[in-house]
Amino acid sequence: MKAAICLRYGPPEVLQVRDVPDPVPGTRDVLIRIRAAAVTPSDCFIRSGIPTAPLISRLALRIGFGFGGPRRRILGAVIAGEVEATGRGVKRFRAGDRVWAFSLMRMGGYAQRMVLPERFKLLTHAPSNFSHDEAAAIPYGGLIASHFLNRANISSGHRVLIYGASGANGTIGIQLAKHRGAHVTAVCSVTNHDLVRKLGADAVLDYHGDWVTEAGEVDAAFDCVGGPTWPQCLTAV
Repeated sequence: MKAAICLRYGPPEVLQVRDVPDPVPGTRDVLIRIRAAAVTPSDCFIRSGIPTAPLISRLALRIGFGFGGPRRRILGAVIAGEVEATGRGVKRFRAGDRVWAFSLMRMGGYAQRMVLPERFKLLTHAPSNFSHDEAAAIPYGGLIASHFLNRANISSGHRVLIYGASGANGTIGIQLAKHRGAHVTAVCSVTNHDLVRKLGADAVLDYHGDWVTEAGEVDAAFDCVGGPTWPQCLTAV
């Protein structure tokens, strides 16, 4: 099969498309034919080695993923596709099933095929009304946004501020918060104001302005960017 291999940290050009052996499923494994894979911020951080980050961050990444280059040579954690084959002990899936997955530290998504255990919690059946491209675009931002909205116990009547509302986490965060009945204030660039309004944001603010004051007091702030904006988000709560 073809796969994009990462042998060292660096810019996108370090990825090399090569022929590699097909993965073989074990008794309880699922072999997935990958039709689409997301390129997430986390993938880019890992591939780059985050050279501009503080030393402690670079050291932590290399301890987790490898010093000279990623131990997992095939990066990519978010995929969508079909079950091509299963081990004889698999019960939940069968050949032809549409699936999506977030493989976390296992990686392996930048390839034509990957194997995951049937019991892997972030492997599940994909909705039939999504294209593979659409399905691959959802798990990363969707799971992150859902996690933090759950942590904040967001429900009907809550006021939620989402900073970086037009990105992967923010766009899904808006929709999930609205589904729970929350009032959503979205902060992003002016060019994306129409987008976040269409997704359901009740108020939309320019991140170049005094958005903390304009937002007023909120019950929770979801900072999808991080860094210097984090203290500002805290002051809004």
